[in-house]
Amino acid sequence: MHEELENFERNHVWDLVEPPPNCRPIGTKWVFKNKQGEDGMVVRNKARLKEGIDYEETFAPVARLEAIRILLAFAASKDFKLQQMDVNSAFLNGFIEEEIYVRQPPSFESARFPDRVYKLRKALYGLKQAPRAWYARLKSFLLKSGFVMGSVDKTLFLLSRDGDTLIVQIYVDDIIFGGSSHALIKQGLEGTFVHQAKYTRDILKKFNIGDSKPMTTPMSTNTALDADEDGEAVDQKEVRGMIGSLLYLTASSRTSHRQAVKRIFRYLKFTPKLGLWYSSGSSLSFRGFSNADHAGCRIDRKSTSGTFQLLGTSLVSWSSCKQASIALSTTEAEYVAAASCCSQLLWMKATLSDFGLRFGRIPLLVDCTSAISVAKNPVLHSRTKHIDVRFHFLRDHYEKGDIDLIHVVSANQLADIFTKPLEFDAFTRLGGELGVLQVEGVDNALIKGEIESQWTGLIALMV
Repeated sequence: MHEELENFERNHVWDLVEPPPNCRPIGTKWVFKNKQGEDGMVVRNKARLKEGIDYEETFAPVARLEAIRILLAFAASKDFKLQQMDVNSAFLNGFIEEEIYVRQPPSFESARFPDRVYKLRKALYGLKQAPRAWYARLKSFLLKSGFVMGSVDKTLFLLSRDGDTLIVQIYVDDIIFGGSSHALIKQGLEGTFVHQAKYTRDILKKFNIGDSKPMTTPMSTNTALDADEDGEAVDQKEVRGMIGSLLYLTASSRTSHRQAVKRIFRYLKFTPKLGLWYSSGSSLSFRGFSNADHAGCRIDRKSTSGTFQLLGTSLVSWSSCKQASIALSTTEAEYVAAASCCSQLLWMKATLSDFGLRFGRIPLLVDCTSAISVAKNPVLHSRTKHIDVRFHFLRDHYEKGDIDLIHVVSANQLADIFTKPLEFDAFTRLGGELGVLQVEGVDNALIKGEIESQWTGLIALMV
């Protein structure tokens, strides 16, 4: 707590003043947290003074995970040096425009002026303006320092100096630096390995799955999840918490659903150190794969789209989701999946242009020749006229030359892993071809450390 208040004084966050008439100062509270390292050991005890009201909105741009993976894949291919840093008390650097008063911190009231309040100069943790104020301050500083902001991704900044390039990706108060020069940032490895081993261990412990038998696949090929109205109801809070940890959402909770979710956790126990390997020196070719499982849902007979995108050999984006409408045929299901993949490819193409990469027709590999024919045929006939107009933009971008639809035999359709449950051998083979590897044997992951030479000063100037 003393360290936190020292940060307040050093950053000139507030002034102790007499409360103005009709002033209703905001209450504050201390929030404590133990910060853990990769091995689960406590590396720091943190205390944050926050306002007494919480807000869900941040009102600040946040990097998409795909954007971060693009940076990692690009850096690995170019043999860039990577560093990650966390800005200490980042939100205290953001200026606020509103006139805000807060009560004195609990247990740290002034003995001489106990009735006075603090007038904020800068943002305070818990203020809904805090993330936006921090982003505005950092953005302004980077632009003044010669960085250029990405045209699509507003959390991406690039700087060219003497033939070298420095790339900055912002994720709230976490910053990833990628540099082309050893003099800018120090790092030496043959690639980048991205994994969530610690997070996996944490959620297994949280939901008491540690003693369960591991599973080799996340879902059984015989599993059929339906409404299960006659099934035994379970604690929805528990199931939704488990699914929330897996970045999914549930509408109902029955025994069969809980068992399916627990199987995923048991699979995580079997493979806690799986991750994505981004090889150094990989090509920067760009392509996408799409596939669909027609009418795979037993309840509403909707299909499942499975898509992913590769930058060289690096898997940077993927999706597995139920389609919004019912497809009358495999052709329609594949066509809808390809349209979804096309939209992601176009966003990534625009993002990669900020890295200086230019692409012509982007290959989109589909294993359904009839779906390719529908996209290439400009004539709407009785078999396709009912398809929603929004999916026909696939045809439009094919005609514009943005994408190239290429047939791939089903045996080589890697997107199959995102459409339905697979047996262990097929699941493992496809995962391996997508660059999913065990962390054992990999010398380095994304390295955390200090920023060297002038880049340390670059951030220090803001404090």
